[in-house]
Amino acid sequence: LRLATGGLLLFHGVAKLIHGRDFIKGLLAEKGLPQFLWLGVPLTEVIAPVLLILGILTRLSGLGIALVIVFSIFLAHPTELFTISQHGGLALELNLLFLFAGLALFFIDGGKYSLYQPKKNWLK
Repeated sequence: LRLATGGLLLFHGVAKLIHGRDFIKGLLAEKGLPQFLWLGVPLTEVIAPVLLILGILTRLSGLGIALVIVFSIFLAHPTELFTISQHGGLALELNLLFLFAGLALFFIDGGKYSLYQPKKNWLK
């Protein structure tokens, strides 16, 4: 779960760093939110996936991913939550998969094969 979630989300984060900074700032401004919040995207779509892949601070990374996906749904796809796509699935299927994977990682931690095993359970 760590490798799949981190590996796939990393592609989205790098693409947004290359192409999507102004788009994200525009969405934030449109909703009346401060534009500096766009910095959450590289943090949670680039750094958090790398940490997940390595097994470092898995719970915090999973929570960050879940939060950025909630913001993504709120900012970019507010009317598509229960929309069916032309292929028969939910239009936000990928977003929901990332959201629930992030929550699962938050609740189940990094597992046995992690680079960093903190003494405090909530940091795993």
